[in-house]
Amino acid sequence: MTRIALITGASGGLGRAFVTELTAQGWCVAAGYHQENIHPEGNSLLPVPLDVTSRDAVVAAVAQVLARWERIDLLINNAGNTSDNLSWLLTDEDWQRVLDVHLKGAFLCAQAVIRPMLKQRDGHILNVASFSARTGNRGQANYAAAKAGLLGLTTSLAKEVGSRNVRVNAILPGVLATPMTAALTPKQLEAFAEANALGRLNDLAEVARFTAFLAGTRNISGQCFQLDSRIARWI
Repeated sequence: MTRIALITGASGGLGRAFVTELTAQGWCVAAGYHQENIHPEGNSLLPVPLDVTSRDAVVAAVAQVLARWERIDLLINNAGNTSDNLSWLLTDEDWQRVLDVHLKGAFLCAQAVIRPMLKQRDGHILNVASFSARTGNRGQANYAAAKAGLLGLTTSLAKEVGSRNVRVNAILPGVLATPMTAALTPKQLEAFAEANALGRLNDLAEVARFTAFLAGTRNISGQCFQLDSRIARWI
């Protein structure tokens, strides 16, 4: 049976890596995009306009996927943004914009796919969180709060839908070469690399390979997987 995935933020660096890996492994993929579509439509690839902060847009995107393939086996909540500043300088818009995309957006998309997944008694939701959820970053109070909330959402959803064989997990992909990190200076990237026990950053292809593997598992749910070698104390 062909497996069907919906990926949000599929035009970004990590989103493109997810699309490439899953299609290479035989998945049919709906590539959700907000501002730019870079994916040509094909038999196994469906570009879908998707603003994750809009309930109507999310419902429409899921309906489009179901109309095309009649099921959804995997949702990857990957859409993201940043609006960095010191906490006392963050505006209401800076705060809300990041929370809306990372947390509200993930909730709306999960809520929309849960019903068909419960009906088919199978499915997997993967949330792309961040190491910042565990440790925080200076100048990213909004981002860290959103990603920490995403971890809480992951465990709550896993408990709610597990009895119907729907799995929910989160990954912390690490610092990657994507448009979101393009503004980091070489010195900042070096500092991130030095914070890793292996002394190097993760790469997109490895994150995509692990995510595809996790998507195909049957007995893992409610877990958070850190994919680089930074080490934080247990709290």
